[in-house]
Amino acid sequence: MANGTAAEVQLVVFQLAGETYGVDINYVQEIIRMQNITPIPRTPAFIEGVINLRGRIIPVIDLHKRFHLPQGEVTNNTRIMVVEMGRVTVGMIVDSVSEVLRLPVASIEPPPSMISGIDVAYLKGVGKWNERLIILLDLERVLQESEQRQLEQGMAAGVDGQ
Repeated sequence: MANGTAAEVQLVVFQLAGETYGVDINYVQEIIRMQNITPIPRTPAFIEGVINLRGRIIPVIDLHKRFHLPQGEVTNNTRIMVVEMGRVTVGMIVDSVSEVLRLPVASIEPPPSMISGIDVAYLKGVGKWNERLIILLDLERVLQESEQRQLEQGMAAGVDGQ
């Protein structure tokens, strides 16, 4: 590398069911405290409902339910990460958000076939950082196309129906 800097990705690092995860910071709009979530009828179980974020209605998904992980307790550290997922902006409930870090691309390996019960289809890889493993989520894959459409339609119906 001519300029002396190795390729790296900047990650927002968070905890979920005792594991450490990271998502590319470019997909993260903001991180907010847990708040009241209004349920939406006829949506998949992992969709908790919607929040009003400064006038924008944002659907919120529970990653514990999405990935079939043990349900965590809501604490003072519980956060909603507002992220771009394909064509929709969603909030993801996580146990806590710990840091933003730069991870060299060279320290990222392809994901093993199973990690803590999470389907490898949702993962970009596993990063090694100071003796820790950070599971890298692929936000483009957390919601399937049909689920994104369902969310878009459900949001339109839910907002119109109020």
